[in-house]
Amino acid sequence: MDAAALWQRYQDWLYYHEGLELYLDISRMGFDDAFVEAMLPKLEKAFKDMDALVNGAIANPDENRMVGHYWLRDPDLAPTPELQQDIVNTLDKIETFTQNVHTGAIHPPRAPKFTDVLSIGIGGSALGPEFVAEALGLDYPPLAIHFIDNTDPAGIDAVLAQLQDRLSSTLVLVISKSGGTPETRNGMVEVKTAYESQNLDFAAQAVAITGVGSKLDQLAKSEGWLATFPMYDWVGGRTSEMSAVGLLPASLQGIDIRQMLAGAKEIDSATGSPQLKSNPAALLALCWYFAGNGKGEKDMVMLPYKDSLLLFSRYLQQLVMESLGKEKDLDGNTVYQGIAVYGNKGSTDQHAYVQQLREGVPNFFVTFIEVLEDRQGKSPEVEAGVTAGDYLSGLLQGTRQALYENQRDSITVSIRQVNARTVGALIALYERAVGLYASLVNINAYHQPGVEAGKKAAAAILDLQKQVMEVLHQESAAISISELAEKAGAPDQIEGIYKLLRHLAYNQRGIVLEGNLGQPSSLKVSAV
Repeated sequence: MDAAALWQRYQDWLYYHEGLELYLDISRMGFDDAFVEAMLPKLEKAFKDMDALVNGAIANPDENRMVGHYWLRDPDLAPTPELQQDIVNTLDKIETFTQNVHTGAIHPPRAPKFTDVLSIGIGGSALGPEFVAEALGLDYPPLAIHFIDNTDPAGIDAVLAQLQDRLSSTLVLVISKSGGTPETRNGMVEVKTAYESQNLDFAAQAVAITGVGSKLDQLAKSEGWLATFPMYDWVGGRTSEMSAVGLLPASLQGIDIRQMLAGAKEIDSATGSPQLKSNPAALLALCWYFAGNGKGEKDMVMLPYKDSLLLFSRYLQQLVMESLGKEKDLDGNTVYQGIAVYGNKGSTDQHAYVQQLREGVPNFFVTFIEVLEDRQGKSPEVEAGVTAGDYLSGLLQGTRQALYENQRDSITVSIRQVNARTVGALIALYERAVGLYASLVNINAYHQPGVEAGKKAAAAILDLQKQVMEVLHQESAAISISELAEKAGAPDQIEGIYKLLRHLAYNQRGIVLEGNLGQPSSLKVSAV
């Protein structure tokens, strides 16, 4: 395509949202008019499906739940007055609690004010808050935030070491819808232990964000925690950033959560349009379908050219992959759907994998995130007439051009600056794009049976560990792993038993392995 035709294509397909100063450029995706025409019936159905979702249709049949994260930024959309009021009341409660913490009206027993926040969660209860903290965190926040988002003991130790001298002035948020998520519970128990080691009252510095009536809700109330905030059953973890899950930690950091909600609401309004060219989420979904032939055949590479957006690709991994990675479609057919997401940031990636993107396996499409304002205030020149920001912009444009010249598709999303409104808008834009794409490929974006299967498998392994230890404590002499497997009633799980024993032995958990460690079948095991 010559330069004039490409310039015309750019103008024909450019989306611009005036209120948010957000641009979406899909001109470097290789679809043609015939493809768009063929997709219009699917898009029409997707728009109707989305309307039904927003109006309260049951979208998660596994749990008989509505999916209402759109109501969080526009309570008037919620299907009942009770839900509308609950959303409004929770937001007011978040702001009142934050104000009382910032002023010291709510304070820890041994300090006049809280200085830090420690957020304990995993998956959707961590990725959104972490992304927002990285993107919007202030240079001098009223409270500094820290995250425990895994059940890795060394990782927990590293976070607690940072807080060692300030644990007495650290507010702890425990985030779990059910209260039974093992990773979050483990983090809570570890942190409780750390508080007890300093003779601190954990309950006087703890807040629960959880489902009403959950195990965690009951625990918090029975122990007299500072406060509880609700997690709604109609908001999935990966779309929970605009609920108390994301808004409370953001508010405590001094981030303007009303602006986040306003930006999301503005994009929701735009992405509710039934017209393709005026709906940026539909344009994204169309491009994803084109790139992967409606089957996820190409990966989504996210390249935000702004340090503060580093975690956007990590946030989108869960939003996109957990929503779209499905074995069955809505008709029960085996389809193996999904779009893999990876990325880091520009221009760091110029020196990492752009070489492969331009000349390697063409199994991807790129999304560039461009921030038009370099910084607050003027920039010095790094050479005559050129600033560091000019270089960053030039590297983005150059990479986009280099990829296009080698028939590599790309999308560019541009915003004026990274602020609460634009971050809210980006989150809402991709939430809606995921929902529309799911309709295009006839899958349910709002359940996650694979995640539940993994949790059940992990629980079974821990049950097996208990069985194995019971057998070993009854043995008077060391036995082989195969004998142990037989006596534990799990001869078909010998490899799993070996790995459990190895882990226990390396962590001084009362297990002794004797023999050649490189030949597991030669080992004898005993309990001490």
